[in-house]
Amino acid sequence: MPARRTVTGRSGGPRERFAEELKRAREQKGVSLRKLADDVGWNQSLLSRMENGILLGGPDVVRDLDFYYGTGDKLLILWELAVADKNQYRAEYRPYMQIEEKALALWQYSPTTLPGMLQTRAYMRESLAASGVFDEEELEQQVEARLRRRELLEPENGLLYRGVLSEAVLRNRLRDDPAWREQLLDLLEVSERPNVTLQVLPFDAGHHGLMNTSVVFLQLPGEKLVAYTENEVRGEVIEETSTVVALNHAYDAVRDLALSPAESRRFITRLLEELPCEPST
Repeated sequence: MPARRTVTGRSGGPRERFAEELKRAREQKGVSLRKLADDVGWNQSLLSRMENGILLGGPDVVRDLDFYYGTGDKLLILWELAVADKNQYRAEYRPYMQIEEKALALWQYSPTTLPGMLQTRAYMRESLAASGVFDEEELEQQVEARLRRRELLEPENGLLYRGVLSEAVLRNRLRDDPAWREQLLDLLEVSERPNVTLQVLPFDAGHHGLMNTSVVFLQLPGEKLVAYTENEVRGEVIEETSTVVALNHAYDAVRDLALSPAESRRFITRLLEELPCEPST
């Protein structure tokens, strides 16, 4: 069979195709990045990073670019394909991401760090940077991808979520006081959503069956229940029924030891009150 001939020269993934089309549209318009930024009212650095495939941006900026270039909704469609592409995540996380997008309900226990869907941008950056495996460009891409996962917790998306956080999660704070304040305030805001339940497991709850196990349970269509466990080295999707049932039983015991949702909000509020006061302006 003869080798496949490249027809368009644009056979990269959705992210690469989106970046190429952004640059192509600007060049056909005959404007510089500075001129584009002035005309559409978006930051030049953001537009440059989008054209270089570092960031995808959001739907608002893409709609503005479609209007400016007169491309209908072409760029928005390419953006949606890029956002949905699981290759934006590191290879070891992709099997889980493919399952997560199908979940009707999700509940989890976190022993040391905040779950990705509950993290602010600052928390994401510090947490991912601490791993030491990302260069600056990949770090930005991973932060952007993780930020999009937060959208799953919006009430209109229908996902039911319960998170049980070890007290250690809330004691392993960010170095920057304002950034940590923002994270705690965000947890309080999210915990008030009708589809979200957050509980704190205090240190004095004692030992339990998930001491060193970060675990997520995903309820899929057809009543199928899948678990995902993770540590500093690897993550594993678990579908074997007896193992999932045993983990879920351990999770139920942990949930019963945790503070109630109302008590957990008061616990987080106390942590906020312990922070140094913000300087007055």
